[in-house]
Amino acid sequence: MRLTSLWREPLLHFLLIGLLLFVAYGWLTPAARSGERIVVTQPMVNGMALEYRTRWNRPPSEQELARLVDAYVRDEILYREGVALGLDRDDPVVKRRVRQKLEVIAEEQLAREAPTDADLATYLQKNAKRFTQPGMVSFEQIYFAATTPAAQVEAARNAALRGSDPTRLGQPTMLPPGASNARFDLVTRDFGLDFAAELEKLPLDTWSGPVSSTFGQHLVRVSSRTAALLPPLADIRAAVAREWENERRTASLAENDKALRQRYEVVIDATLSTSAASR
Repeated sequence: MRLTSLWREPLLHFLLIGLLLFVAYGWLTPAARSGERIVVTQPMVNGMALEYRTRWNRPPSEQELARLVDAYVRDEILYREGVALGLDRDDPVVKRRVRQKLEVIAEEQLAREAPTDADLATYLQKNAKRFTQPGMVSFEQIYFAATTPAAQVEAARNAALRGSDPTRLGQPTMLPPGASNARFDLVTRDFGLDFAAELEKLPLDTWSGPVSSTFGQHLVRVSSRTAALLPPLADIRAAVAREWENERRTASLAENDKALRQRYEVVIDATLSTSAASR
């Protein structure tokens, strides 16, 4: 009877609950604060010594190495205590650094074997425009304002065909008298799209025109011209492999991000409006 009445005492219940909470706290605390044990391994010390030697071009002394280890332990203690206090939360710099490290880890995990020639050949064909080398052109030009009478331009062309010095036939201009082995895209930049397009069609080694540009009109003599060319894979393999790898990594990271996002429920409890944010 005495044991039964004792069991019914509220004070006993209170003590038992307190004991259970104390045991549970002692069991859970090591998992939550497992950072109370810091282990400095030999490979870690070797890494500190190597970093010191790389920076100062000599190995550290025993005292210097001891200070390096002590500094590491101090940093680790302060870091773990800061994390325990939540000081890493809502810090954009910390978040960015963690994100960058996670992306590096993801890239390494997603890394595959080097591409084969078949992989690169397929990639090159799908992205031919990216690797095509622009056409080249060499030409001379004689400039006239857009308002110059056609008869005056024609007279200058006939004189040029007879061998007259072209530099004495046109009107003053800041434009270059011509170009040697210039890329067509650069000619387009300097003279305009219509001018460059005409240069692709003009006959070689004779004065033609007038050809219109963004500046006026020109008599033009094209001396050489090569069409745009997609080089064979063997000539640009390194560049194609570099672009293939960059694109693969970008796609792999996007796939990894998508898989990770599916594990989270995202709730945006805000108005996505700059006017609302400024109020």
